[in-house]
Amino acid sequence: MTPARRRKPTPTPATPQPSLASGPSEAAPGVEELGALDIYLFNEGRHRRAYEHLGGHLIDGKGARFAVFAPNALAISVVHDGNGWDADADKLEPIGNSGIWAGISQSARVGHCYKYMIESRTGEHLLKADPFSFSTEMPPLNSSVLTDLTYSWSDSDWMQARKERDVATAPLAAYEVHLGSWQRAPDGGFLSYQEIGRRLAEHVRQLGFTHVELLPVMEHPYYGSWGYQVTNFFAPSARYGEPTGLMELIDTLHQHGIGVILDWVPSHFATDSYSLGEFDGTHLFEHEHITKRFHPDWGTFEFNYGRHEVRSFLISSACFWLDRYHADGLRVDGVASMLYLDYSRDEGAWIPNRFGGRDDLDAILFLRECNTAVHETFPDAVTIAEESTAWPGVTAPPPDGLGFDMKWDMGWMHDTLRHLGRDPVYRRHHYNELTFRGLYAFTERFVLPLSHDEVVHMKGSLLTKMPGDEWQKLANLRLLYAYQYTQPGKKLLFMGSEIASWREWNHEAELDWGLLASPRHAGIAALVHDLNELYRTRPALHASDFDPAGFSWVVADDAENDVLAWIRTAGDDSVLVIANMTPVVRYDYRLGVPADEPAGAEQPPPDYQVLFSSDNLPYGGSGAGSSGMVSAEWEPSHGRPASLSLTLPPLGVLVLAPDVTG
Repeated sequence: MTPARRRKPTPTPATPQPSLASGPSEAAPGVEELGALDIYLFNEGRHRRAYEHLGGHLIDGKGARFAVFAPNALAISVVHDGNGWDADADKLEPIGNSGIWAGISQSARVGHCYKYMIESRTGEHLLKADPFSFSTEMPPLNSSVLTDLTYSWSDSDWMQARKERDVATAPLAAYEVHLGSWQRAPDGGFLSYQEIGRRLAEHVRQLGFTHVELLPVMEHPYYGSWGYQVTNFFAPSARYGEPTGLMELIDTLHQHGIGVILDWVPSHFATDSYSLGEFDGTHLFEHEHITKRFHPDWGTFEFNYGRHEVRSFLISSACFWLDRYHADGLRVDGVASMLYLDYSRDEGAWIPNRFGGRDDLDAILFLRECNTAVHETFPDAVTIAEESTAWPGVTAPPPDGLGFDMKWDMGWMHDTLRHLGRDPVYRRHHYNELTFRGLYAFTERFVLPLSHDEVVHMKGSLLTKMPGDEWQKLANLRLLYAYQYTQPGKKLLFMGSEIASWREWNHEAELDWGLLASPRHAGIAALVHDLNELYRTRPALHASDFDPAGFSWVVADDAENDVLAWIRTAGDDSVLVIANMTPVVRYDYRLGVPADEPAGAEQPPPDYQVLFSSDNLPYGGSGAGSSGMVSAEWEPSHGRPASLSLTLPPLGVLVLAPDVTG
């Protein structure tokens, strides 16, 4: 494991890029004609800002310039509101053998809807939305919209501070949000980006999260896909307003000191006829071979990562959201489905790679190139993989690793929820569900997720997964959150979890905000606030998230009592964490603590201050368990010269720190 700092990609020969300033651009989208270097890089799969040249771009006083990649077309014209959707009015011309068609329409104006009329080699006429369009009509309408992305940003302080932040050692606690169902208007309709931004910033600031992670905002025709079946990879959903509205949402969050991570979906795309599928009458963006064309789980198209121009398209999409929208990072969805040729496929329904293996070599190359492009162009942005297998080196730098900054620890999530979902009387028989993570916790740089996927499809809410009566359910939930926040790894919590929702997530309605009128549910929100504050302010709980030297077990063998204890350290800061996974109060539980034995006259070891108890009364707990200052004694325990005698609260977590004031 490398030191706990951002690891730079292994140096590779520099790829020239036109207008490639590091970081977000403050200028309006470029409208320059495609130059020879742009065409070369695009055709080679190495263009990082193809959105500055392809697509529809407004020209002051002259209409708009259009460019589209469709190498197998016989003819292409742009049809729009300004030319009466006349296919003979504005024809595009091919640029050499690049496969790109381009031209200018004098009658095009900002706000005009448009599409490309493509004549295929079979004589079919296809009406297609622009793959690089910056905006779309409100679904179910699906035309592209000529859009001016000019926006005056007010987040310079945030963007400057971001440059100084070390993603490995800084706290990262993300609040995962689906824009359409977080809050809604009184009539049940969607709020605008601006309205959501103002409310969300205040809510997240009060709870103390460092970041918001948004489920995909890219345009998607099927609302029930939550944004994961994308048709437009450069356009935010029109359901919530204009593109500049999303910019304002992100700007508002930044001004409140809150980062924004966007879910991004390069693993597949929607099959709607107006979109990318069979774009020029051939399988241009998707795989031509039937065994690789369709995603078996979602019935969507899979990208052909072996086509250079597809890689340019996707890498440019990744850079676009970091550039034009000032996003602080991308959480890449469905990485596991990209890595394996046999993912969710039966035997005989997939073709091995050229070495006879199951690895998708084109997808691996794309992920490495994409992460390299992002980190070279936006060195202070992060990429996070949703990768559910044990693929080695997801967060290792290229060329050996995939180059992500972090990876979701799905194993931790499944094991922890399985353990806490059991009746406590049986938990001692499955103690390894909690200790197993110690074998791999630092093999990658992990995020501990309690995400939307765990509270849908009849899985129930996190609260209803817990056993026991109402008090025990809530106590188990407090235990779950405290366990998450004190284990090594960054944090992610899905919206509604902070109010202990009884019902599973419903994307057709807003969260049950009325629950906060109940002291027990308000207590959960108070607990989340205090956990975020503890996590942010104690370096031991965040600065060593990826450093094995910052974690050591104290108790990892007390299956009979289902108790675990560990120490987190970072520099001079240290905390001791004890988790009691049963509803039994455990009195006089002796726990070894580190201490330097005096060389001369005996001095007592340092006392310990209880910083946090998940069983505190304000959270809805019983108030049992040690509190205040706890005296240590020179009584050896757990291989350490000193120890504490503690009262462990039922279904509770204690966090203590040595008293350094004495």
